[in-house]
Amino acid sequence: MTVLKSARKGPTKADAVVVFLHGYGADGADLLGLADPLSPHLPGVAFHAPDAPERSVNNPFGYQWFPIPWLDGSTEAQARESMARSVDLLNAWLDKVLADEGLTPDRMVVVGFSQGTMMALHVLPRRDQAVAGIIGFSGRLLAPELLGTEAKVKPPVLLLHGDQDPMVPFQDMQLAGEALEAAGFTVYGHVMKGTGHGISPDGLSVALSFVKDRLGK
Repeated sequence: MTVLKSARKGPTKADAVVVFLHGYGADGADLLGLADPLSPHLPGVAFHAPDAPERSVNNPFGYQWFPIPWLDGSTEAQARESMARSVDLLNAWLDKVLADEGLTPDRMVVVGFSQGTMMALHVLPRRDQAVAGIIGFSGRLLAPELLGTEAKVKPPVLLLHGDQDPMVPFQDMQLAGEALEAAGFTVYGHVMKGTGHGISPDGLSVALSFVKDRLGK
């Protein structure tokens, strides 16, 4: 079975984990760099970032969790099949990270960006045990109509989005938040004003506060 390739930063013996899930066409290293400004504020935390399992159609140097039909000419069926494989691989990888670190899910926060947010919001509520929290930058909630019946656990969620995002519409943050709340999740939001498809300093600061609160740091 394929195993997601990943990188790690942090202490040899950690008491908590932050996982980064990258966006379409990027790689794990793209977000793992955030560990450098965050780690001084999160002692004892290990940071992990996997590469998605497929090479990106549009950027062969990067990866994708699933193809995006309107960007790369794939079909909806191909996107669904690809995402299903990625869901299984991500679940197995998350289990391995927890086992390797000797930690329980309540000591993990998952941070997604763009397509990584889509994966986080889809995968984490459907696992058997809740993680400490989910942070979603610049993404959207896929299949919101299924969440109420398919969610097994409901960790708190922080959604952040730039109000000038040209890639994923800013209003998707509100749509995701409303669907999550309707399904019984506790949701927090932060608008990154003047920000496009990226992570602003104020957004990173809000995310850090959420992680510290959820992990008791």
